[in-house]
Amino acid sequence: MSRILATLCCASLTFAVMTSNAAESNQVVKIGIITSLTGIAAQSGEQMKAGIETYLRLNGDTAGGKKLQVIYKDDTGPQADVAKRLATELIARDNVDIFAGFVFTPNAMAVASVVDQAKKPMVVMNAASSAVTTRSPYITRTSYTIAQSVKPLAEWAYKTGSRRVFSIVSDYGPGLDGETWFSKTFTALGGQIISSVRVPISTVDYSAYMQRIKDEKPDAIHVFLPNGQPMASFIKAYREKGLDKAGIRFLGGEGWADDDIMASGGDAMVGIYTAGFYSFTRPGAENAKFLAAFAETVHGKFKPSFLAVSAYDGMALIAKTLNKTNGNTDAGAFMAAVKGYSSSSPRGTVSIDPATRDIVQTIYIRRIDKQGPGKLVATEIDRYDGVKDPGK
Repeated sequence: MSRILATLCCASLTFAVMTSNAAESNQVVKIGIITSLTGIAAQSGEQMKAGIETYLRLNGDTAGGKKLQVIYKDDTGPQADVAKRLATELIARDNVDIFAGFVFTPNAMAVASVVDQAKKPMVVMNAASSAVTTRSPYITRTSYTIAQSVKPLAEWAYKTGSRRVFSIVSDYGPGLDGETWFSKTFTALGGQIISSVRVPISTVDYSAYMQRIKDEKPDAIHVFLPNGQPMASFIKAYREKGLDKAGIRFLGGEGWADDDIMASGGDAMVGIYTAGFYSFTRPGAENAKFLAAFAETVHGKFKPSFLAVSAYDGMALIAKTLNKTNGNTDAGAFMAAVKGYSSSSPRGTVSIDPATRDIVQTIYIRRIDKQGPGKLVATEIDRYDGVKDPGK
């Protein structure tokens, strides 16, 4: 009899523990962040992580009555197979409720099939090819698309006098998107693309390309390159070959107004034009508040890039959507709430297009100016409000 009682007591205790664990689990929303923490894009992943941590610093780690638990996974760079494996593990081992992150388009595309099958919401914080959000009805994006920034840039270039443009892009998905949308927009207005060149993504020596550009005498060049060293190398070659003195305007997309690029390029950056949704030098109280909190997060080591703001806004979208759903992470309910999303941001006002689940935002045309010794700023000289992704 005593053995039976002991067995029953043990079973009751086990059941109580399991019930307690289940109840505790139901009070936590697990967010799996797949980003690049090592490898060639470690700096991008660091920006993304800092943006997430800054949101939590300012707003706390609860939403919809539940605690937010962030789980970081390192995809090590543009590794689609690694990203897909990590997503599978996050579901099987960690039982995550929401996916987010994604520096690279191929990685986001690979995970799309996983979230679609598992019916998990996915918030893209960078990967900028238009097609990403078409891969599953459970995907939304808080960054931008290449087309979204390049189309206004082409319109502004034509409006301000450019007629003959040389296009040079890195030979990968986002670069091809940039080439396509600049050319399509610029030629429709009456401009001419006199040459279009695609360079290997690993290129860091652009001197030969600069000579060809100079020989063809365009009035502007349109450039799309990966963030980091390729940008810094290109802008130095642009100045060393005297393209600026030849009157050839520089037209770049997002990333050229980031602190690390301006620091690397130095005075060679002065006078170039760039289109994008965020620079740390932009005015406004919302951005000032973000900058102060971000500085605390990273102990003043670096300034936020557009990646940091995309991640910050991605966390804002997750938290505010959970508040709407009372903590319900069911993909159908979550995405229905996302479609009505609108919020202020360090970049300005943002919303989600209900038809495409992509971000709607202001794209700023910026000129890089020198403001005192060693200080460069991105001066906003024009703006295009309420820009949707033209790729859809």
